[in-house]
Amino acid sequence: MDRFYITTPIYYVNAKPHLGHAYTTIVADSLRRFHRLLGKDTYFLTGTDEHGDKIVQAAEKAGCSPQEFVDGVSTQFRDLWPHLGVEYDQFIRTTDAEHKKCVQDVLQKVYDSGDIYFGEYGGHYCYGCERFYTEKELENGLCPQHQVKPEYISEKNYFFRMSKYQGWLRQYILDNPDFIRPERYRSEVLGILDSGALEDLCISRPKSRLTWGIELPFDKDYVCYVWFDALINYISALGWPDDEKFGRFWPGVQHLVAKDILKPHAVFWPTMLKAAGLEPYNNLNVHGYWLVRDTKMSKSLGNVVDPLSMIDKYGLSAFRYFLLREMHFGSDASFSEDALVARLNADLANDLGNLFSRVLSMTAKYFGGVVPAQGPLTEEDEAIRTLAEEAQRNYVRLFERVRFSNALESLWELVRALNRYVDHAAPWTLFKQGDTERLGTVMYVMLECMRKVAVHLWPVMPEASTVLLGQLGQTLDPATVQLADEADRWGGLAAGTTVASSSNLFPRVELEKVEESKPAKAEGKKKDKAAASAQAAAQSAAPAAGDEPATIEFTDFQKLDIRFGTVVVVERHPNADKLLRVEVDLGEAAPRQIVAGLAEYFTPDFLLGRQVAVVANLAPRKLRGLESQGMILAVRTESGMQLVAASGPVANGAKVS
Repeated sequence: MDRFYITTPIYYVNAKPHLGHAYTTIVADSLRRFHRLLGKDTYFLTGTDEHGDKIVQAAEKAGCSPQEFVDGVSTQFRDLWPHLGVEYDQFIRTTDAEHKKCVQDVLQKVYDSGDIYFGEYGGHYCYGCERFYTEKELENGLCPQHQVKPEYISEKNYFFRMSKYQGWLRQYILDNPDFIRPERYRSEVLGILDSGALEDLCISRPKSRLTWGIELPFDKDYVCYVWFDALINYISALGWPDDEKFGRFWPGVQHLVAKDILKPHAVFWPTMLKAAGLEPYNNLNVHGYWLVRDTKMSKSLGNVVDPLSMIDKYGLSAFRYFLLREMHFGSDASFSEDALVARLNADLANDLGNLFSRVLSMTAKYFGGVVPAQGPLTEEDEAIRTLAEEAQRNYVRLFERVRFSNALESLWELVRALNRYVDHAAPWTLFKQGDTERLGTVMYVMLECMRKVAVHLWPVMPEASTVLLGQLGQTLDPATVQLADEADRWGGLAAGTTVASSSNLFPRVELEKVEESKPAKAEGKKKDKAAASAQAAAQSAAPAAGDEPATIEFTDFQKLDIRFGTVVVVERHPNADKLLRVEVDLGEAAPRQIVAGLAEYFTPDFLLGRQVAVVANLAPRKLRGLESQGMILAVRTESGMQLVAASGPVANGAKVS
């Protein structure tokens, strides 16, 4: 049986968990679930890193011992993961007795081989990073991570001959292009190795300066450097060297880290393994930062996002989906509640939720809530089945390559196509015509494709996937599902199965707005912003309670030129968070550019390819620097915003009359 071993970094316990920790752990959980569906024997490790200077400082500030401090914060991490739907196999702590022994055994092995020596060193020490920096590594004399001036420390210590393995590591990375991914981080590490001689690594701290750590087995006056201690958790958890787990899962491990700890994992760790006589890990998967207001999350800046507060507001499934869909793995991504709500409403409520709601309601109405038998497939049915096969294969291929956002987009191509298929096949018309066989086939095609979507969502949204499958009369046993074969499988949903009569798993939500009083500014400086707000308000305008809309003459109505068109381009406005730049094909020589105040309600992915109603003879005006040649019509409901749409597809340029 194939095996899959996934690790998160062990999280440093100088502060409570935040969004960055949640993202990494949810990704690891999703990968573990995905590989279980591929039929693999899986093992998932997470835990906490509990030694070093910062822990001592944090404990002193909290007025307790280091052990008491790490016990408390480590518990916060352990308690959080079940709330995020995370199911790990082992939670390791670097204060565990088994881990300490493993670290000492590795140190002794490397020391005995001659790769650890005693020497004197002077360097720029950053207490935040708990490491020495060379002059070359500093940025304007400051630590590149914390932007503070390190303290120059000169002391006698033990050193690991890391430089001995520079040539080996460089060649190994060149020979194994997938060793570090995405590609940009592989190039970054090669740049480090090519920039000059790799220095030896200081791996100890004198007890005269620090006692909170693992004592060196060959010198009781020193403790181990926190990184040499922490990295070994990946093998100590498996019981190196003799435990059955180690033989089963090493070296086929996937490490998952954020880019700020690239060098320890890509340089320190492989050379440590080589010195200890162990095979390198399989892959290092490196993701970017979550930014809040375009800035990396920082406790001091007060922009740290609490994952539990987001789950309480919007639900676990929406939160997990957003994290994997919004960040393109390897790049930075911006977190905002506006973006989360937009994804929830567009992808989950409008696309997936609407699909399940419509199809299950029609199945209840037309077939008494029982899956009908499939008849002969038409060309249209075969097209949607082919698209389903392609979407599933792409999803599996991309997810395996840690390209989660692209994998989910591939699956959503099927979801959106199914919504179009419903509109085009028009089951309600077939029902009125009494064409039971054709109606049954249409309903079966939709229900079977919905089953496939729900199965593929289990790694990302296990709770929602389980509910959706339950609504289809299905259960999911990871031990029996073979995701790699699902694309070639048709008929997994048996005719005669009882399904739910309705679905409301993803209701639309409204983002709570907090009004801030702001000093008045010169009217001339606010024209663009006022115009943008006016358009956004106009698109969702409704009379206030108790107000009567003004009556107009028919000749006034005749002045409006409202046409339907297809959205062919959509992107966020470069100068306004709440605006979208949309191009709509109205059957004219070229698409119309429209600036629409819809960004907080619909994502660009949702709008692309949709038919929308447009006020086509609205006088052009500039909104935040872009000319808008019309207005997209939408209506505000209790559950949020909805686009004004025709009951079925119409020709681009068709006029409301």
